Amino acid sequence: MKKTKHWKWFLSLVGILLVFFFARELIFADYRVEGQSMEPTLQDGNFLMVNKFMDEVSRIQRFDVIVFHATEEEDYVKRVIGMPGDTVEVHNDKLFVNGVYRPEHYLENYRDKVDGPLTKDFTLEEVTEQKTVPKGMLFVMGDNRRESLDSRSFGFIPIEKVVGKVDAHFWPMSAAGLGN
Repeated sequence: MKKTKHWKWFLSLVGILLVFFFARELIFADYRVEGQSMEPTLQDGNFLMVNKFMDEVSRIQRFDVIVFHATEEEDYVKRVIGMPGDTVEVHNDKLFVNGVYRPEHYLENYRDKVDGPLTKDFTLEEVTEQKTVPKGMLFVMGDNRRESLDSRSFGFIPIEKVVGKVDAHFWPMSAAGLGN
């Protein structure tokens, strides 16, 4: 009788672990940062946990750090700057969305370490030939504005190409924390 009871506990534990493993694989993806486009927020070699479970596109918000399919072979990690319908411009290293100044607190420590502006002046129309972010699209930029290949170069990204939001970066342990 005791052997049967232990066996049931063992099978229950194995079942719970299997459910957890498969649920985790469906909801989260692990990514490794390659390159410097998101410094100082994310470093080359950081491992990320990306939440793939987004039942609505409306869950993506301005300033979220996301992973998206840039090409069939490559995924990029960038920060959402412009949402559908937004105008985006930078003047004197300050971001304006829909004409309103939007502080970028995640860049403050980085600004102190470089000479000159982090982001060259631009308007959305100058870099994309559109006045506003089109419906179903996002305008994204890397935090390392001087070295980032982002929407200023390749244009808008379709929302359906978004893999998910970066919930945390967990390696190296000294960098563990939230992605934004």
